[in-house]
Amino acid sequence: MRGLIQDVRYGFRVLAKNPGLPALAVLTLALGIAANSTIFSWINATLLDPIPGVAHTRDMVSVMRGERSNHPTPPFSYPDYRDLRDTNRSFSGLLAYHHEYASLTGEGKPERIYAVLTSTNYFDVLGVRSILGRGFAPAEERGGEGSAAVAVISYDLWQSHFGGDRSIIGSKIQINRYPYTIVGVAPPGFQGCMPGLRGDIWIPLVMARQVWGFGGFVTDRGDFVLNVLGRLRPGVTPGQAEGELNLLMQRIAERFPDDHQGPNQISLDPLWRSPFGANVYLYATLPVLLGLAAMLLLLACANVANLLLVRSITRRREIAIRLSVGASRWRLVRQLMVESMLLGLAGGVLAVFITTWTAGTFTAFVPSTTLPLAINGHADDTVVLVTLAISIVTAVVFGILPALRSSNVAPVTVLKEEAGSVSGGLHKSRLASALVVVQIALSVLLLVCAGLFTRSLENAQRSDPGFDPDHVLLDSFELRPSGYSKAQGIEFDKQLLAKIEALPGVESVALADFSPLSYTIRSEGIEVGGYVPRPHESMEIDWARVGPNYFRTLRTPLVSGREFTAQDDANSQWVAIVNEEFAARYWPGREALGKRIRLYDQWRTVVGVARNAKYRRVIYNAEPCFFVPWFQEYPSFDALIVHTRVAGEPMAFASPVERAIHELNPDLPVFNVASLRSSMQMGSLWERIAVTFAGSFGLLALALAAVGVYGVVAYATRQRTHEIGIRMALGAERADVLRLVLGQGLRMTLTGLAVGLALSLAVTRFLRTQLLGVAPTDVLTYASVAGLLGLVALAACYIPARRATKVQPMAALRCE
Repeated sequence: MRGLIQDVRYGFRVLAKNPGLPALAVLTLALGIAANSTIFSWINATLLDPIPGVAHTRDMVSVMRGERSNHPTPPFSYPDYRDLRDTNRSFSGLLAYHHEYASLTGEGKPERIYAVLTSTNYFDVLGVRSILGRGFAPAEERGGEGSAAVAVISYDLWQSHFGGDRSIIGSKIQINRYPYTIVGVAPPGFQGCMPGLRGDIWIPLVMARQVWGFGGFVTDRGDFVLNVLGRLRPGVTPGQAEGELNLLMQRIAERFPDDHQGPNQISLDPLWRSPFGANVYLYATLPVLLGLAAMLLLLACANVANLLLVRSITRRREIAIRLSVGASRWRLVRQLMVESMLLGLAGGVLAVFITTWTAGTFTAFVPSTTLPLAINGHADDTVVLVTLAISIVTAVVFGILPALRSSNVAPVTVLKEEAGSVSGGLHKSRLASALVVVQIALSVLLLVCAGLFTRSLENAQRSDPGFDPDHVLLDSFELRPSGYSKAQGIEFDKQLLAKIEALPGVESVALADFSPLSYTIRSEGIEVGGYVPRPHESMEIDWARVGPNYFRTLRTPLVSGREFTAQDDANSQWVAIVNEEFAARYWPGREALGKRIRLYDQWRTVVGVARNAKYRRVIYNAEPCFFVPWFQEYPSFDALIVHTRVAGEPMAFASPVERAIHELNPDLPVFNVASLRSSMQMGSLWERIAVTFAGSFGLLALALAAVGVYGVVAYATRQRTHEIGIRMALGAERADVLRLVLGQGLRMTLTGLAVGLALSLAVTRFLRTQLLGVAPTDVLTYASVAGLLGLVALAACYIPARRATKVQPMAALRCE
């Protein structure tokens, strides 16, 4: 320990003698480490801690039924869930839940919150204990609505709405104008069990009629609205539990075949890979970004290793003297590794400070949205410890080669050299050149990935979404929490449409229960007339409620048939409009008009076919979708879509539209006011994150590669000063010297490019599913990266080459 302390003190003195090089090394390492710790902070806050506030989640699984997709609907009905819960032997508990918007009503204006309808064992299975009051009791589920008007509120809602009042237990609260008794306050940090989404209040699911206005799913076995999580019993594997649930589900499907026409295969997922919530997108994107960040850190290590090799030339005599007086090689390696460790830890500490800012940048990518996203990273204790661990590993990676090479000297030979001799650096020059080749190769890989992501996003944004997002304003409101019945809501909407359509500058206006490319469209299982599903084929189809003039307002043309009108109400024929992909998949080669589909036990006649459009993500291809009339299937959520005829920012119409709403009801809250173009950025959220970080990593890699090439060429040129002087004395021209120096840099660059391109071809094939309209082997991207790196490397070589051409032969001959 005494020797280690001595090494640390000596290391500080050595680094302080020439602070410029250590400062550059620390900054380089800090950027590489911070890139990794930032991405890890997101992974830690989502994939490693999928439901914050819940301990021991490793034995918990998400239960899925049916076909898997990136946006599955809740897979279980309440009767099915109840049967599985009560008859299985693999789980210590199965909980069910469903997220739904609600309004906190009362004396003031309604406040929109995110409610979670849950089974009464919800908090018990999760192992969450209220900081005030209690969770739910089993009797509150068995007793039905009469005994279940209770609620547990989140810690944040308790603080923001009730000021942290500890006497809140037993108080009444109104949700959608129905009174509930607050029986508990959830602990800080707990936000629910759907990864990435925040819950504000939890209510027993038997209260669905009061929250939604109907409660049929409590008894309807074919109404699949519940997500299910389970906690495995000790000693039970996921495979065993999956087998038992499939056996139980098969028996249920045999007893109730009419309610289980689709696939009924059950599969279990760990919570980090749950098909529900935001993690379904994160577990595909974040590991890719972490891999790119690791490449950047390796590049930074190679850069710092080169700096240490160059620095070791000036310490050859010091090392030779220490070996001559009896120091062992291991003793010198330990000293040099301690110095590297000091650099690595300094870089790690600086990276922690950088990460405290960058970890919270996720929200900067999220546009205005109604989704209660809660997936921002933060630099907690785990992130700090991992950052310091990365720093230690990094110090070993970049320090071991320079330490071994620097300590491998012959003392007698070095001490016989003249003080100005640098001949001993030739071997280190070859190692430095090899490290530069590695830097260039990794830079190629990072830049190729950044280029592919960028081109994919450009293709997605240039692609036709199937609607016109320009000059379109979105406003959202809810009528039911303000006490409107269905008839009153329909009348309100008709009056509002007339008022807004009369506003100067308004081209057209429509209503819908979603907005495109904002993750707000839903899907539902349907029956298609004349189509026989394949075995286990899912019939979950995207659908939306839209009002008259919806397609005209969004400039989505109808290829046949007609739009909905105000006359398409509950007293007229039940109708629907499908998109081209729907018609092509289920009625190929046949006329879609007049065909029928069944939704919620109601057969509807197709009266129109709309052009395909994108409604979920920009990189998705067109998928089947259908629409039903607003006044036939009246929703609780209203998204007002206003298309203006005036060029410019549609937000200029936000105030007139809001005034028109408040002329009909001055207390009605209006939320999510945004232009359609800004709102639809949600549909490219993950692509923009990938482009931003991959592009940043690529630019850093390019800069580090340029510095590495410049440093090695400049160093090698200084070693050859005597040689250059002799060449010039024998008649070599400046152009010959320029070619000599540039040739060395060009050989390193070409070698690095060849290795990097081959590495990119091998790695980028794993990005195929993340790209749209661009192949992983895109020639333009590879050629652009190679050309850019070649020019940068040539520029880095030119500076020392030009300096070499100005060497005076006599001065060069005296350099020894």
